[in-house]
Amino acid sequence: MGSWLNRNIVEPGKLPLLLALTAFVLTFLVTRLITRLIRAGKGPFGNVSTESGLHIHHVVPGVVLTVVGGFGAVAAGREGVAGALAAVVFGIGAGLVLDEFALILHLDDVYWSEAGRQSVEAVVLTVALVGLVLAGFSPFGVNGVTEDELDNRGSVISTVAINFLFSLIALGKGKFRIAVFGVIVPVVAMVGAVRLARPGSPWANRFYARRPRARTRAAHRAARHDRRWSGPQRTFQNWIGGTPDEELQPKRQLPPGGDDH
Repeated sequence: MGSWLNRNIVEPGKLPLLLALTAFVLTFLVTRLITRLIRAGKGPFGNVSTESGLHIHHVVPGVVLTVVGGFGAVAAGREGVAGALAAVVFGIGAGLVLDEFALILHLDDVYWSEAGRQSVEAVVLTVALVGLVLAGFSPFGVNGVTEDELDNRGSVISTVAINFLFSLIALGKGKFRIAVFGVIVPVVAMVGAVRLARPGSPWANRFYARRPRARTRAAHRAARHDRRWSGPQRTFQNWIGGTPDEELQPKRQLPPGGDDH
């Protein structure tokens, strides 16, 4: 069965990656559904705690499954049932871990706070990148190298170095998502590298310090971009991961003509 899937659905050797991605996405969606039910007080689910009151976050079994699946995949290789099973275990573990990525980053229980959105963003970014790899894209544009260039190590090294440089510049300009996607799709990094840096980025602080016009243009462009995309992005994140507590709190109503002291 595994060989049939490899021949007819995915490229040879990519079946474990497909299984891992599928398990990752399903685990994240099921986990978010359960946590939202717990938050709403519905269903048979509840938080897992010890007798001493210690709350066991699902990142804990996630780490265990990720380790087991990762080492199992290395030991089993890409072919066979063992490799496929290890990929599924790894995907489940990674889904549990990244669902609480914000908690690991902040070392605090920010799951339902504004900072908790970073978990959703990490999951979406991971799915997009793995999906691109499954679609046939290779890091740093190596898949775009011709056969003649592959025979010339210098050409391959130059291609990788240039694409890496574009991604690095985009990162320095404060364009994190573009830099990450640029590792897989080089033209994306090139666009990010030639456009204006975001205000406050290392590139802007270094090269725009004595260029007021560039600073002003960068600020206007960043503000316009944020106005255009922040709303749809928040709506998408709320739809996937749930609305943060801050947005659920009703706003205080001030008396007519009164001040909030």
